[in-house]
Amino acid sequence: MTSAISTSKGGRPSPREERWERAAYRPLIVLAVVFAAAYAVPIVSHPSPGVRELCQAVEWLVWGAFALDYGVRLYLTGDRLAFLRGHWLDLVVVLLPLIQPLRLLRLVSAVLLTGRRVQAAAQVRLTTYVGGSLIGLLIFGSLAVLEVEQGRPGSNINTFGDATWWAFTTMTTVGYGDHAPTTGMGRIIAVALMISGIALIGLVTANIAAWFISRFEAESEHEQRQMELIRDLSDQVASLRSALGELTARLAEQPPVPPAPAGTPQPRKTP
Repeated sequence: MTSAISTSKGGRPSPREERWERAAYRPLIVLAVVFAAAYAVPIVSHPSPGVRELCQAVEWLVWGAFALDYGVRLYLTGDRLAFLRGHWLDLVVVLLPLIQPLRLLRLVSAVLLTGRRVQAAAQVRLTTYVGGSLIGLLIFGSLAVLEVEQGRPGSNINTFGDATWWAFTTMTTVGYGDHAPTTGMGRIIAVALMISGIALIGLVTANIAAWFISRFEAESEHEQRQMELIRDLSDQVASLRSALGELTARLAEQPPVPPAPAGTPQPRKTP
């Protein structure tokens, strides 16, 4: 007999793992928003060392929460080897910040883990996921490039507004060229933003096209049903006309009724 927490065939999560995912989904999303605020404050506002240390502690706390989530799901599954094979990218992302103590790695880790966690949620529709991903990519891409570019010699991305404008033009592949990263890490961020932006915008375009196609198909089905109803009514009217014609022909073939002879008493009308 298999265990109650074993993973079913096909790699589906066990009942206990599904309950944990449902319970932890919203708190992890809230922690991701907290991480975004903690990551943005030192870059945008240049706070005191105490506030900067507090923000770094919050970043590590959020990363630890995602790491704990992965560990709990690994514990609840029955076939841990199959879970590791099926969620190897999650494991790499969880271990990513330990490679080198860079805030940018914690950013990448939090963004990827949040995206995969949201994507795994059954109640999240594709439109919401793609739209949220685009907004998150724009914000985090702006913060990441601003962190590595501001204050560098020859850099022209020194404010959050510059970084947001650059990220937007990069994601949409417009590329006016008025702002561009000059550091190696900034160019790496630019390449990642280009690839991710093209993929997500392609999903948005495909989703919009699918919506229009579904609307056209629905209207076409409605028109087809109306045409079928009209054809049915036409057939019924034709049948009635045919039956009426046959009845008229039969009445015309019957001999006329002769008139009653004179002097024949008429039937008395009852009062």
